Amino acid sequence: MDDTPILDIDNLTVGYRVEGGWRDAVREVSLQVAAGETLGVVGESGSGKSTLALAVLRFLGAGGAIRAGAVRLQGADMAELAPRGLSATWARDLRLVPQNPLAALNPSLRVGEQIAEAVRQTAGGALSRADAQRQALDLLRLVRLADPERVYRGYPHELSGGMQQRALIAMALHGEPALLILDEPTTSLDATTEAAILDLLAELAGGQGGQGAARATLFISHNLGIVARMCDRVAVLYAGELVEQAPTARLFATPLHPYSAGLIGSLPRPGMRHNLRPLRPIPGAIPRLDALPAGCVFHPRCPLALDRCRSERPLLEQAAPGHQVRCHRWREVERGALQDGEPAQPVPAPASAEVAAEPVLVMREVAKQFPLRRSLADLLARRPPRMVQAVDGVDLRLGRGRTLGVVGESGSGKTTLARCVVGLEERSGGAISLVDLPLAPGLEQRAPAVLRRIQMVFQNPQEALNPYLTVGEALRRPLMRLGGLRRAEAERRVARLLDAVKLDPGYAARLPAQLSGGERQRVAIARAFAAEPDLVLLDEAVSALDVSVQAAVLNLLSELRQRSGTSYLFITHDLAVVSYLADEVAVIYLGQVLEQGTVEAVLRPPFHPYTEALLSALPSLPPAAPRERIRLEGEVPSPVALPTGCRFHTRCPRALGAICATEEPPWRDAGGGHRIRCHIPLEELRVLQGGT
Repeated sequence: MDDTPILDIDNLTVGYRVEGGWRDAVREVSLQVAAGETLGVVGESGSGKSTLALAVLRFLGAGGAIRAGAVRLQGADMAELAPRGLSATWARDLRLVPQNPLAALNPSLRVGEQIAEAVRQTAGGALSRADAQRQALDLLRLVRLADPERVYRGYPHELSGGMQQRALIAMALHGEPALLILDEPTTSLDATTEAAILDLLAELAGGQGGQGAARATLFISHNLGIVARMCDRVAVLYAGELVEQAPTARLFATPLHPYSAGLIGSLPRPGMRHNLRPLRPIPGAIPRLDALPAGCVFHPRCPLALDRCRSERPLLEQAAPGHQVRCHRWREVERGALQDGEPAQPVPAPASAEVAAEPVLVMREVAKQFPLRRSLADLLARRPPRMVQAVDGVDLRLGRGRTLGVVGESGSGKTTLARCVVGLEERSGGAISLVDLPLAPGLEQRAPAVLRRIQMVFQNPQEALNPYLTVGEALRRPLMRLGGLRRAEAERRVARLLDAVKLDPGYAARLPAQLSGGERQRVAIARAFAAEPDLVLLDEAVSALDVSVQAAVLNLLSELRQRSGTSYLFITHDLAVVSYLADEVAVIYLGQVLEQGTVEAVLRPPFHPYTEALLSALPSLPPAAPRERIRLEGEVPSPVALPTGCRFHTRCPRALGAICATEEPPWRDAGGGHRIRCHIPLEELRVLQGGT
């Protein structure tokens, strides 16, 4: 590997002008990335990752500026480039793949036209339109799109998220740039799509896949598993400062900064269980830029902080070749100081077998169809509306004090199923009962006493909380309307609810805009528990949170369930989170359950091939043993035209042939309530998947 840096960030300080003063979002950061190397930059929201990327691009906007230090790309100082030179650098040497591909693509232009236009701009107009179109098609083939001609002709909204992201990567690769900046490039994607995109990026890194010279890559992410897989080295940012930098394997094996160790310890992994090995979240939150603490910027959250840490800023020291750390006590961390404290206490098992046997939620043959909007021609021809089969014949049962995880990709029907349970969507068929009480299909048909017993926590608490109501008012309303409490008693309950979700009573006077994402989600959980429900539906309730905040919320949910005996229906695409929190799992695809059973049973062979692919897509942390990679080809079929036979056969890596394409697969009983809907016999699956 060439040690000459493509990117050289030298003692960089970046600030934003606010109310006549400067707030420095990045302070004295030095990083280098060589040709053919991928450097990962990790940290919680507010750590300065995206500001660092914008500084490299010299795209900080009117309020931002590089206040000290330099950014050099192939030896050229980006700050000294005139506008024409900067435009040439952007066109020739520098590319960005952002988090949201749909926002980055022009909705009014065909995808191929956008790529061809970028190719022509890079060539300085020396390329004919026909040649640019040919190169654009070649780039779409390079990123492994199954039908590049169709993608070329399509508009962004006509493509899936994975196809949009591949098109953006194709656009970024034209002209063989020196530096590729990947800013959370897979955050909005399903696990299987994310895995395929990461495979592609890994293949293209260093000039593979038909590309020429090796490029440098700056990979910005909050996902430690992805960084562990994709990056040669990792830089950890906290509150704008570089606190640790090391080769990837060494950082994950021997983190020397308490913040790095805290991030790694907050990550749920398959096999971890909430009642056996609780996660260790980092307490507190990243400080505001106008309230940075003196001394070590991490000391208010650090379990090892001393008086020296509160008054003296630590230097960035060389702990080992290539391993830098900014901590007064890193030598003690290396000797195991972070393991010497009192371990997190296991949570008791959620419910006894006798109590869990009492069903709280029962679904029988639940189905939901949506009619597609008809065109004018359809109306004139009196054609019947086409139907979307979102949920089809789902049978599930949830015991008291238990958690049922429902997992699957986007479009699998899991959220529609949850909305049918809560009454936000009227089911088309089947029956749902809550503690032996039949539930009417629609919300407006259910009595207030029934509404009280089912509550929901959504993915985005910012949208779920009224921005004009204080936290106290948001919690008081369900207490008074559904619980029938008088105001004085409701006020006392608000204080108890805030205490239950580990928020200070002073939060009752705050508005949602004054809370962090994790605090807003805690308020949403408190509101759900205000009515003392039998069932709480959690729809991707932790997927938008930083890893440490996610760990704290997962532990909180586990504790609240143990204390209250409430049951959870947990909707997610993340099997690692399901493995940590759930007792049972249902794997759903195109509206049908393909596998169900206890967590322990579903996470070991035999698996349904779809479950196997979901597990294979999970990023793992070193030093995890290597495992077989199974990648799903193609897109999820349209629910308007469902495949015949097994619904998964069009993407199944283990499909048997005609029988899978023509006949509905049978349920196979693996014992202990573990069932798999598949034509392949269980023993054959077990052998194929390496089970014993």
